[in-house]
Amino acid sequence: MTAAGKAMNCNDYRQAIAADPSETFAGAATHSSACGACRAYRDEIRSLDAKIARALAIDVPALKMPDLPSVSHSDRVVTLPLARRLRMTPPAWLGLAAGVVFAAVLGGRLFGPGPVYDSLADEVIAHLDHEPGALRRVSTPVSERSLRAVLDDDVEAMDQEIGLITYARSCVINGRTVPHLVLQGAAGPITLLLLPDEHVDGAVPLHGEGINGVILPVGDGSIAIIGERGEPLDEIEQRVIDSVRWRT
Repeated sequence: MTAAGKAMNCNDYRQAIAADPSETFAGAATHSSACGACRAYRDEIRSLDAKIARALAIDVPALKMPDLPSVSHSDRVVTLPLARRLRMTPPAWLGLAAGVVFAAVLGGRLFGPGPVYDSLADEVIAHLDHEPGALRRVSTPVSERSLRAVLDDDVEAMDQEIGLITYARSCVINGRTVPHLVLQGAAGPITLLLLPDEHVDGAVPLHGEGINGVILPVGDGSIAIIGERGEPLDEIEQRVIDSVRWRT
């Protein structure tokens, strides 16, 4: 979905790149240049295609049909001796197996859920590793149009007092497209992942290399807040919780 004036989101890009790894579809280059997670996904798809191509490059001999006995016009049915019935050679079986593997992988690539993580916290941390470009110190706010395009499906309202939002993209967490925002904090950028469909019973700590954060319950959903190690997140957590109202 790349309607005029509307940027392609991660879910649309990943469905399109799975069908066209050459990335020739409209809006592909613009999205992948801005989304590190989708670039990594594209590279994984291309690597998978190369492996499938190697698996299919099997020298399968031409299929030889047995010589059939002559049949008179009065005969309509011929029963071949058991030894002469068609048999599939091992290379042919390998070719068929490779084709089955290709179909299974392609189906999983188009419709499968993607990588599986042990927990929501693990997936959130892994997602940050794929989008280093989002964690830049900038002072220019994201446009209101871009922000609303990312929030409209999930967030009914967001208080402007939440802080300076410098990044807004739609990304995929646990198989769902969610808003990924970045605020500018005291020590550096602060990532917010708004998770309206992910319920947590209480605060879930997040610990990664050089980062710290927490997933906090907010209504029926949750919000992940992640900053650089040493960032005073306590000062922003309540402000974020108070600023977001989910769409019902």
